[in-house]
Amino acid sequence: QDGKIYIRSATIPEGYTARQIAAILAQRGLNEQEFLAQVFDKRVAAQYNVSAESLEGYLFPDTYYINRGMTVEAIVRKMVQEFWDVMTPDMRQEIQQKGFTVHEIVTLASIIEKEARLPQERELISAVYHNRLRIGMKLDSDPTVIYGIEHFNGNLTRVDLQTDTPYNTYKRRGLPPGPIASPGQAALLAAIRPAAVNYLYFVARNDGSHQFSATYAEHQRAVREYQKNRRKRQAQAAAAN
Repeated sequence: QDGKIYIRSATIPEGYTARQIAAILAQRGLNEQEFLAQVFDKRVAAQYNVSAESLEGYLFPDTYYINRGMTVEAIVRKMVQEFWDVMTPDMRQEIQQKGFTVHEIVTLASIIEKEARLPQERELISAVYHNRLRIGMKLDSDPTVIYGIEHFNGNLTRVDLQTDTPYNTYKRRGLPPGPIASPGQAALLAAIRPAAVNYLYFVARNDGSHQFSATYAEHQRAVREYQKNRRKRQAQAAAAN
């Protein structure tokens, strides 16, 4: 009588893959398989001016409002339109001036999004990857390896790192074929504008932050230090239990 429409909100976090996004939308009543079929259709990507094999990485993370009659096509369109609203003409021009394509920057931004736990480290992590790309050094990124594993069980093993897939940046040089998740605006900007540092390595400090190093010797010392500290904390936790 009042003409009110029942809507449901769906919040898509930064760094979610298309399959994780599909699961969220399925909880709001949208068809999960239909959504994924559209996302991984190259022809659909082309319709939205995305020069890629799929829309992975181009489904912008935000809060979306879904009414009862909303179609899968409509929510896909809205997500990609949101991406292009954020990826402004000025940003696209800056990307071109730096010798990259939008797809390469979205791919790099997705890796930064998965690696960076702290906002202040995005530009530093970006710098590491830019520096590696410039000298032809492999990216050695765990999240890319994980994305290439069809049924990942949560435990990344040495065998996984040695298994060649298009997304294994321990085995292949350069960027993977495409994004591994949907990056937010901050990660996109970090991918375009890395910090002016000469770092080539980083290792987790086990508190969400990373130790950055310019040389392999420095990196090895950092790895030994933080692995030792991690084992010490694990031993203390075991003793406490």
